[in-house]
Amino acid sequence: MKSAVETLNPTRVRLSIEVPFEELKDSLDAAYKKINQQVTVKGFRKGKIPARIIDQRFGRGAVLEEAVNDALPKFYTDAVNESELNVLGQPEVDITELKDGETLNFTAEVDIRPTIEIPDYSGIEVEVDAVEVGEEDIDKAVEELRERFASTSPVERAAEEGDVVTLDLEAKVDGEVLEDGVASGVSYTIGSGELLEGVDDAVTGLEAGGEATFASELKGGSAAGKESEVTVKVTQVAKRELPELDDDFAQLASEFDTLEELRADSRKRLENMKQYDQATQAQERVLEKLLELVEVPVPEKLLEDEINTRKHNLEHHQLGQMGLDLARYLEIQGQTAEEFEAETKEAAVKGIKTQFVLDELVNKEKLNVNQEELTEHLMRRAASSNMSPDQFAQQVVEGGQVPLLVGEVARGKALAVVVEAATVKDTNGEIVDLDDDEDEDEVSAEGSTEEAAEDAPAAADAPEATEAKPEA
Repeated sequence: MKSAVETLNPTRVRLSIEVPFEELKDSLDAAYKKINQQVTVKGFRKGKIPARIIDQRFGRGAVLEEAVNDALPKFYTDAVNESELNVLGQPEVDITELKDGETLNFTAEVDIRPTIEIPDYSGIEVEVDAVEVGEEDIDKAVEELRERFASTSPVERAAEEGDVVTLDLEAKVDGEVLEDGVASGVSYTIGSGELLEGVDDAVTGLEAGGEATFASELKGGSAAGKESEVTVKVTQVAKRELPELDDDFAQLASEFDTLEELRADSRKRLENMKQYDQATQAQERVLEKLLELVEVPVPEKLLEDEINTRKHNLEHHQLGQMGLDLARYLEIQGQTAEEFEAETKEAAVKGIKTQFVLDELVNKEKLNVNQEELTEHLMRRAASSNMSPDQFAQQVVEGGQVPLLVGEVARGKALAVVVEAATVKDTNGEIVDLDDDEDEDEVSAEGSTEEAAEDAPAAADAPEATEAKPEA
């Protein structure tokens, strides 16, 4: 076999492959054997039909087609390996010449990973939000905790904002009650905005037993997006009562004995959260700066596939679960179809560039992933997927996704190297040392870089030589 490579552009090549006919012998034998098992010829036992009889009855062309389809993936893979190409996705194969007994010539066009030069990134500088926790932040956190420990007691009066009302609801569209439009015993806090638009005005002023009808656009269910007539009946009005902010409350709501200790703990938790956000912000902004420094050509087919994958996931998974279609989603977002297309393309391009650059950094810095790092990453991914580590691991192994997880961890480590070399200052002009709290920042760094890795297209993680799917 002989092969030659023609570079069509920085991300695509054409392989021209010439195969002497004798190298097709094994595939020809396999083709005769396969056809032997599939056909019946009078006077011959199944599987014992001579090759010349198969040629006469079914045509030599059918045998050649079967043999070529069997042989092409191997010859393509051999050519890819011989040329040391890092290919992406499936090739477009064209058989240019097939002479029985002489030669097989074919071409294969395929996307490849572009050659990327990583420049000196030690000069990257970014600014992030300062970690500042004021008394008002602590007051808000304690008040939210207080809200969680609020009690309710029924009252015999008209409902007011902040009251907890128990409701029965019935929704009609075009005068017909929806099958999924009836609900009883719904608990709702007036003013929370957690139910249908218009319900606050409808129930305010009603006592237990009171009823009202209002118009509202349904946000989910079988009639999502349609205008409905909603009848609501108040079955109970209850007043919310907040506990006093004192040491007794601290003992009720936490492991602390005094309110002062509870507030001190709230301060520490808020500082940790802001440090986490600060580290995440630093990594995102360092990544943006890094991508600006590197010229990364994007394969057109890979970009097209990534855009289609993102659209599919949005429409059939995220929006499907909410009972929305794309048109309704764009309407809610106040976004045109053109703006959505541009935004999706921009995100896809960034995802592809991110993966290419970080993968190149992994190679340049000779970064490896050990079992402990992979296990920790797997456990985090399992938690974010609301699965047990065992369930998630089984799903990963069965789906052949272990290399993808390894890639995510490696890219996370690559970005961490760049962040460590960068200068990070907060809005007060102070240098931010992301290693001040090793445990917190390790979680933050890995979390954000893994999100970047997960957002990148899986197609870019394809094996170096994927099998061709030719049509002879």
